[in-house]
Amino acid sequence: MIRKASMRDIRHIHRLVNFYAAKGAMLPRPLSEICEDIRSFFVCEIGGEIVGCCALQPSWIDLAEIRSLAVDERHQGKGVGKKLVKVCLEDARSLGIRKVFALTNSPGFFERLGFERIPKEELPHKIWSECIRCPKFPNCDEVAVQKILD
Repeated sequence: MIRKASMRDIRHIHRLVNFYAAKGAMLPRPLSEICEDIRSFFVCEIGGEIVGCCALQPSWIDLAEIRSLAVDERHQGKGVGKKLVKVCLEDARSLGIRKVFALTNSPGFFERLGFERIPKEELPHKIWSECIRCPKFPNCDEVAVQKILD
């Protein structure tokens, strides 16, 4: 079941995101930041357990980022990530957002969902404000992908 995240999900989201951050797959997110951004998150719950999360973060009037996409290793390959991204895209449409992007080490996953690779330089400079916190800064190895919504 995919649903909007609630305050009771914060620790589960924190655990999932920072598990992958420790592997260098995404930016770490402090608990306080997840609290502040909880309205942006969706979670996947199976059998009462949070097994995935994803956030849609508006960046500009017509642009939003999909970020903090994390799926418990035991549930990968079962469509959880795909469902989380799709609900974020639906949310973007409902907000009137025309373009959704992600910075990822798994561009093939997003390409299968209709995203296309774009040069990172096409993204607004505002989105790079978080890069300073990244352990890979300034040698980013992520790929930018974008989807134009109908």
